[in-house]
Amino acid sequence: MAKKKTHLSIPDDYPQVLEFLKQRVRQAQTKAMLSANSELIGLYWDIGRQIAQRQQDVGWGRGVVDRLSKDLRSAFPEMKGFSASSLWRMRAFCLAYQDLAQPVRDLETPPDAERLAQVVRVSERPPEALLGIPWGHNVVLFEKVKRPDERLWYAAKTVEHGWSRAVLTVQIESGLFERQGKAITNFDSTLPNPQSDLAQQSLKDPYVFDFLTLHDDAVERDLERGLVDHVQKFLLELGAGFAFVGRQVPLSVADEDDFLDLLFYHLKLRCFVVIDLKMRKFSPSDAGQMNYYLSAIDDLMRHPDDAPTIGLILCKSKDRIKAEYALRDINKPIGISEWQTKLVDSLPESLKGSLPTIEQIEAELESEDLP
Repeated sequence: MAKKKTHLSIPDDYPQVLEFLKQRVRQAQTKAMLSANSELIGLYWDIGRQIAQRQQDVGWGRGVVDRLSKDLRSAFPEMKGFSASSLWRMRAFCLAYQDLAQPVRDLETPPDAERLAQVVRVSERPPEALLGIPWGHNVVLFEKVKRPDERLWYAAKTVEHGWSRAVLTVQIESGLFERQGKAITNFDSTLPNPQSDLAQQSLKDPYVFDFLTLHDDAVERDLERGLVDHVQKFLLELGAGFAFVGRQVPLSVADEDDFLDLLFYHLKLRCFVVIDLKMRKFSPSDAGQMNYYLSAIDDLMRHPDDAPTIGLILCKSKDRIKAEYALRDINKPIGISEWQTKLVDSLPESLKGSLPTIEQIEAELESEDLP
């Protein structure tokens, strides 16, 4: 007698259970990858530490490290990263976090023997922040950043925001460490703790828009259009948490419309952020205009659960004393920062006037018989 088929009954809560288990698997995979990465960084630290200390204690040189490289590759043929140059890089990785009298100039070759006495004893374990980022990120840090505390800051930010190696390189080259939290603000007197500290760290000074090409006669609308056209790069420069709401957002008060240059919502601060763009030096009247914008947005657009709206005035230049006076008695949270295009501002003054303009270059190309 044939068995009777039974229909499989799926419980109502099955989708929720499945989603929970899928998330748990992903978490386990992530933890496994992080654990493997942590072990690898610890291994490289130990190898570099052994080389550095034996150089100092018994005079290990190039020949010994070459032999070590050969023996490690022979013992572990399935593993990469044991070339002689890689071993010297591991040594440099360890020493990058020591207070050395002399920096390591060449990471590919061993230092001169007379400099070995300057090596200090390396700690047994790397700083915790370094264990959370891949080896390639660590190489970028000790090759591009001089100060140990600055390296650790970038490492922590990489873990926090999940920066790729390319993004980390951009942040280092733009000097983020020196710019973060440097905007002139009145947050201490207008926002409660800890929001005031978080808001301060969310702003920079200056902002670097090196992805823009602006002509000498550009106006604020050109700057605004350029930032929106490159919104992904703009958001990267603004930093984590900014969500783009719109440009030229209408603000209707007393049957008249004003237009906000750029409006964002900050996901961590839980508030709107108004950005007012200026192609000129900061004027105290700009703070009064921004105060008006913030009052109107808090009344017309802000949700009861939102934190107070923040304003950011981005100007071509500013006088610090004037900016501080302009914000002193305003009860709305406002920050003032400069913006710059890295390409132009990084040129020496003696060269800025001697280089051809974009129009001159285009005219020259058009006159050539190109294939």
